[in-house]
Amino acid sequence: MANPSKSSFKLKVLYGESDEEVLASQAVSIQKAGHEVATAVGRKGVEESMRRQSFDLVILGPTLTRNDRHHLPYMVKKAHPGTRVLVMHADGGRHPQVDANIDTGRSIDDLLEKIASMLAEKVVVGK
Repeated sequence: MANPSKSSFKLKVLYGESDEEVLASQAVSIQKAGHEVATAVGRKGVEESMRRQSFDLVILGPTLTRNDRHHLPYMVKKAHPGTRVLVMHADGGRHPQVDANIDTGRSIDDLLEKIASMLAEKVVVGK
């Protein structure tokens, strides 16, 4: 049986966190799921990465400040309107520039499933 965490579509992902250890461990898991992952530390790192290149998906992790998780989606969409944004946070609120969210504390498998469901939605919408 196929690995449900392994994607058949390869995304170019920017993953941002303020904690370098969390960033490193999560990025490896996202890469193992078949995606190309660039990492960024902190708000300035995410901003700099967005200036240098475009991505299919930007993941804003829970170790970023609440302020960063609120403001960065606007910056991502302004710089690259087609880029999808997934935010990991505890409040579950709906942000107008966020395409998906997942509660903090969820497993990496939950994150990978959310990414896969976003891909499935895009495929269905794109038909």
